[in-house]
Amino acid sequence: MEIQFIKGHGSGNDFILIDEWAHGYTFSEDNRRELALALCNRETGIGADGIVFVMESRHADAKMRIFNSDGSEASMCGNGLRLHGRYVLDKLGKNEIIVETNKADLSVKKDGEMYDGVPAYRVEISPVLFDLADLPMTIGKNRLFNEVVPELSELIPFSAVAVPNPHLIAVGSRELIASNEQKRIAELLNGENNITPDGVNVSFVHPIEKGVLYVRTFERGVGFTNACGTAMSASTLTTCQLGLNDFETPVDVFNNGGKVRCEVHQHEAGRYSIDLIGNGTYLFEGTIKLDLSEPGKFTVHDQRVFDEQAAYDKLREEVESYLAAHVF
Repeated sequence: MEIQFIKGHGSGNDFILIDEWAHGYTFSEDNRRELALALCNRETGIGADGIVFVMESRHADAKMRIFNSDGSEASMCGNGLRLHGRYVLDKLGKNEIIVETNKADLSVKKDGEMYDGVPAYRVEISPVLFDLADLPMTIGKNRLFNEVVPELSELIPFSAVAVPNPHLIAVGSRELIASNEQKRIAELLNGENNITPDGVNVSFVHPIEKGVLYVRTFERGVGFTNACGTAMSASTLTTCQLGLNDFETPVDVFNNGGKVRCEVHQHEAGRYSIDLIGNGTYLFEGTIKLDLSEPGKFTVHDQRVFDEQAAYDKLREEVESYLAAHVF
């Protein structure tokens, strides 16, 4: 079997994009899981944080499903949605589309440039859920906002939100970012445990100044990643709730892979939505030849490199210099 693919990234969070819709691929659920395990492996595969599948939708412009590098399926992925959305926008020749995801139909639109030569895409992050049952997380209460969880740490306050991926967020100092606490807590909660049985994304957030954040995320099913779109969105929401940033106002969010902008919107009845604005950069494309019964035995042919990364590298160099001065 031959599979056409594009390798790309959003804020350094990299994905293999496969268009099931246009090419008529018919994958089973096991196929998608096994393809993710084989192709995303950074030692023996192409290497990526996950696979973005482009699929036909019966009611939206397109459908997105994302499988993490460990074979698990993500409820949503903001960086992956930008890459998926960019592909579908170009495919349909539109400036705005609606994408069906596992939990909601979300808007994706072109949004100018975020840096010279780096087009930006604005994606909707929704729904926003605060009940711990939606993560799920079990700590003997219904919600968690800026509170210590003794089972995790006696000193670090956490907030929990699902967007709809589950996120646990700690806002603190440069010293907290430099500590080993994030790794310890994230590995605990993503192993066998009684608090978050399905695992959870764990983000440590450092407010650099008003309107500027640094976010580092241990992503469920991936580990430490250059960036996690839903984590950056959820982290921005938490800082707005804490009064560190303003609602309805763009916030620059720096990460190890680059930067994005987030805007948190308040709606009636205590509801929120978040706009995530950032790149969707193509790295290379090619053809995978394999037998679905043995996906690990694949070869890549007709590989062609895109020239988009050079502009993003300039952005990333500026980000690295900024973070060296203000965070690390």
